[in-house]
Amino acid sequence: VQLQASGGGLVQPGGSLRISCVASGFTLDDYAIAWFRQAPGQERVGLSCLTTRDGNTYNTDSVRGVRGRFTISKDSSKNTVYLQMNTLKPEDTAVYYCAVLPGFYSCPPPRWDYWGQGTRVTVSS
Repeated sequence: VQLQASGGGLVQPGGSLRISCVASGFTLDDYAIAWFRQAPGQERVGLSCLTTRDGNTYNTDSVRGVRGRFTISKDSSKNTVYLQMNTLKPEDTAVYYCAVLPGFYSCPPPRWDYWGQGTRVTVSS
């Protein structure tokens, strides 16, 4: 099981960015998937969650601080999960991680078994 996150970079405040997480060694169908972030000097926090059932998206949820700005989605044909981030703010600067848990759950599941390596997002003018 491997997760490869990418797409991070430098973006201006108010801008948008889409980061990706490609899964290999397994298919994302029937997995719970999430994006987390860790800002400098802070703990890792969950942002958005997506669960699947029979290969289809079952439910999604995002924490209050990013709800309406961030959207999690999955492309089964590419075995990839995305996080579309809009109206970015300097406080969104962090390393972003994807994580998965096999099985059927509602967001959020009780734990996360596999993690990607992280992609850095910097929001600055």
